[in-house]
Amino acid sequence: MAGKKRAKAPLEFRNPQLADALQTQDLAALAFALRHGPTVVPLMRAGQRDDPRDSGEVWTYRDPATGDVALLLFSDAANKPATLPPAVGLQSPGWLRAFLGAHEDEITTVFFDLMGPHPMQASPADIIEALDA
Repeated sequence: MAGKKRAKAPLEFRNPQLADALQTQDLAALAFALRHGPTVVPLMRAGQRDDPRDSGEVWTYRDPATGDVALLLFSDAANKPATLPPAVGLQSPGWLRAFLGAHEDEITTVFFDLMGPHPMQASPADIIEALDA
């Protein structure tokens, strides 16, 4: 019908395959989910909607005692603690690979669903290896 606009389906900020892999703590399933689906990333600043090149500014945690930097990733935006900045981004496997490659020397660990329900931890090198497999 001319003149009618279709309602867009709401964007879901989740990756069910990643949630399943975390639940079973299956490293092969985790690698598959990271290679084939998006990851929810907390943002300090959300990207501009009208600029697809602006993915926002990623929030990382720096331990005040050691200076170690952690990247927090989530299988579902609902798993992000309310104490983190409110904005999230849904990032592709290519984005995650590029981000970790650019910051591999600074980031010491990557946490998935830090506060649960099924947290997991890996090194940036392990995540890069899984994405490159």
